[in-house]
Amino acid sequence: MEVNPLYQQTEAGTIPKDWQIASLQSLTTLVTNGFVGTVTKHYAPTEDGILYIQGYNVEENSLNFHGIKYVTNAFHKVHLKSCLRAGDLLTIQTGDVGLTTIVPASLAGANCHALIISRFDQKRSCAKYISYYLNSGPGRARMRLIETGTTMKHLNVGDMLQFTVPLPPKTEQEAIAEALTDADALIESMEQLLAKKRHLKQGAMQELLTGKKRLPGFSGDLKLRQLGDVADTDPDNLGSDTRRDYAFNYIALEDVDVGTLNSHSEWMFATAPSRARRKLRKYDILVSTVRPNLQSHLLMLFTDENWICSTGFCVVRCKAGISHPGFVYFQMFGGLISRQIEALLTGSNYPAINSGDVRALRIPLPEYEEQSAIAAILSDMDNEITALQTKLTKTRHLKQAMMQELLTGRIRLL
Repeated sequence: MEVNPLYQQTEAGTIPKDWQIASLQSLTTLVTNGFVGTVTKHYAPTEDGILYIQGYNVEENSLNFHGIKYVTNAFHKVHLKSCLRAGDLLTIQTGDVGLTTIVPASLAGANCHALIISRFDQKRSCAKYISYYLNSGPGRARMRLIETGTTMKHLNVGDMLQFTVPLPPKTEQEAIAEALTDADALIESMEQLLAKKRHLKQGAMQELLTGKKRLPGFSGDLKLRQLGDVADTDPDNLGSDTRRDYAFNYIALEDVDVGTLNSHSEWMFATAPSRARRKLRKYDILVSTVRPNLQSHLLMLFTDENWICSTGFCVVRCKAGISHPGFVYFQMFGGLISRQIEALLTGSNYPAINSGDVRALRIPLPEYEEQSAIAAILSDMDNEITALQTKLTKTRHLKQAMMQELLTGRIRLL
């Protein structure tokens, strides 16, 4: 295959002719696995200890602040000597080898373990650009070629020093890093908005499903009702006399994840799994009875027939005009049901309940019209969350495409 005359073929792939290939050793003033000076040089530890970053705390181009470890002063005096500066790169040395983050100014002076520290010559290279390359598909693929070990992967500092990266002019490195940083900022803002909407939904569920807050026009005391009194459970099942050539869509336990149907399979009765027995209708609620604390429940919204689910689910079919499917479905994720299920599982060697346990679950049940109104509110919130999650996924894919184009020089910013 011919290479465009404006490009060159290198060990890092095809890149523009005015780009270089440079080893990390040639670009850095320091590459080490965690012994840099002393911590007191940049950071005065408090009685609570010093900031201590483990390899598993690192996320791509950011740090998981909720997972940062603290160690006592006595411990750091014996073992910890690394002292990070803003702009240093931290690369995971053992485990998820090659994943890299850049140290923000807020963490200057912190310590680390199981991470390779790279400090760059700022006259020649932009650390953030290097970080984006190391985290890109091509960068991670090439990094896997130099990792060692079988069960637990490992990266040697010496191999890291010899690792090469495609290097545009400094101004273009900065432009690429800025464009990808903007994409990251957009993704982060969407993630924060998504977290906020999920938090608001949880608050709404806590108030509306328990009756702490009533909708306008509704009042009166709520009575706790057993689910078996207001809904049927496992009403239809395939019998042994089912035609052997009966074809259906099958939902197994592993196909459902917290209200989402991720997959399904197609079977004929003659060859189907022995647990494929529960017949489904639209608006049936699938309540997971195996590891129910994982909340792998589902509301069936398909209009077509021939759907079957595993006997690992209890199928709840609401009684018309008495219990609303959406209201009962959202109750399965509320705190009241979770606490009842947790009590059933306490002391059990196998985390499972049965259909009888599901029938005995108690929920506060307002009038049908209020149930319907509450279900509509929570469904609208769910739809907003789903739409934002879809948009976030597309934005992440767009950023990956940007990295592929910008970090190989297929698209030039300067």
